[in-house]
Amino acid sequence: MAQANTLIRIALLGAESTGKSQLSLALMHTLHVRGLQVHLVTEYLRTWCDAQGRTPEPHEQAQIAQQQANSVLRHTSGIVIADTTPLMTAVYSHKLFNDTSLYAMAAEHQQVYDMTLVMGLDLPWVADGLQRDGPHVREPVDALLRSALHSAGLAYKVVYGQGQERLNNALLALGWDKPSSMTGVHPMLQAAQTTRTQGQYALNRGRTVWNCDKCSDAACEHRLFSDLLKRPE
Repeated sequence: MAQANTLIRIALLGAESTGKSQLSLALMHTLHVRGLQVHLVTEYLRTWCDAQGRTPEPHEQAQIAQQQANSVLRHTSGIVIADTTPLMTAVYSHKLFNDTSLYAMAAEHQQVYDMTLVMGLDLPWVADGLQRDGPHVREPVDALLRSALHSAGLAYKVVYGQGQERLNNALLALGWDKPSSMTGVHPMLQAAQTTRTQGQYALNRGRTVWNCDKCSDAACEHRLFSDLLKRPE
């Protein structure tokens, strides 16, 4: 069980309709039933849009990003799962309004996370009220997100899979290269690490043969998935 003063922050990032919210709920439940203190920080933009009945204007993006960050920082112990971070607000500000001014703040905040998971683009796009623009924006948003992470020198792992498989792959990713702040949580993820090893889940930076349909190396899997999308039916 995690120690009372343990603080671990996990960020879930990705384009629209890539399963961030579903995965965050599944992770929260899975870790909670293992006796861990878990806080789920939901997407503030969704709350804002529901309250305002519209999407935000360019000048309102900074306040939304800051509120998202504040909601994470107010938790000072336990495992904090963030269903998106200010970095996604910065990416969408760039994509929709050609405004890059939020990247600096977003990149600085992103450094507080112990682990960052990026959602793969293998889930079908689903309409969801005011927030979603369409499946055509997912690839460019994904590219901008990865570029922002690389530019800021921020490590991340990519999660693919449907349903339970996506949750399993996320747990496997979180069980690799555990930071020092994971002290007291190691036993919780030991079973996942064993499964990773047995299944050759290639999160070890190329030191063993990769099983490409489970590969989570950011550069490799992006090239692979992009090539698959380009193939004719």
